[in-house]
Amino acid sequence: MKVLVLNGPNLNMLGKRPKEHYGTKTLDEINNLIKDAAPEFEFIFYQSNYEGDLVTKIQEAVINNYDAIIINPAAYTHTSVAIHDALEMFSGIKIEVHLSHVDDREAFRRINYVRDVCDETFSGKLEGSYIDAVMYLKNRK
Repeated sequence: MKVLVLNGPNLNMLGKRPKEHYGTKTLDEINNLIKDAAPEFEFIFYQSNYEGDLVTKIQEAVINNYDAIIINPAAYTHTSVAIHDALEMFSGIKIEVHLSHVDDREAFRRINYVRDVCDETFSGKLEGSYIDAVMYLKNRK
């Protein structure tokens, strides 16, 4: 299974962000946990602070017939119709993840432009949200 793990803005700063929402692990540490959870999968990891870069990566996943996308759009969850539309084109499995419980945070975070085009959402378990996404894929393959 070929899986794109896509992370949005500020996730490159994990380990330096407020620990009560984002934990203590860096993005590289989370990526290693993901690889360890499913060594039989081919993971492609990508992080960008730029919306267009994320859209381009999703389009590449469409063109190159990836099997799944695990996406933490971060702040773009609440603002990006472009990411929504790109995900809508992807016919594989799409999983939204968040480190924190975004629905229980500030009111503006309750707006979500990606959830309705994803197959599943995992949130609020820090790096465990990503591992739950990988386990979901293992059960679907």
